[in-house]
Amino acid sequence: MWAMDHDNSCVVQSLMNQTHFGLDIEWTYNMRREMQEIVPNVFLGPYLVASRTKRDYLRSQGITHIICVRQNIEANFIRPNFPEDFVYLTLDIADNLNENILHHFSTVYNFIEQCLSLE
Repeated sequence: MWAMDHDNSCVVQSLMNQTHFGLDIEWTYNMRREMQEIVPNVFLGPYLVASRTKRDYLRSQGITHIICVRQNIEANFIRPNFPEDFVYLTLDIADNLNENILHHFSTVYNFIEQCLSLE
């Protein structure tokens, strides 16, 4: 869950204490080569899960929206593979300790909220 304040900044609360279908869960990202449901209807996975050979798999899992996070230098080979089938949000974020990712949170939050409101 993200809480938005008037400055458009976000505070990320721990998923560890959230309730998942009425059950308290501890979540870890141990399936790094597959997509994994992290909260109801929101999945996390590597780019490989959304690669060119995975269209039918994504459809079978009910995926409708994809957030693609990449570095600028990856833009030529990491990109939306199925723009005709899925709604994408693509973010170019450097993979380093100095990258300020906070300014992306409101965009991602709004994208996820819009997606979940369609259900």
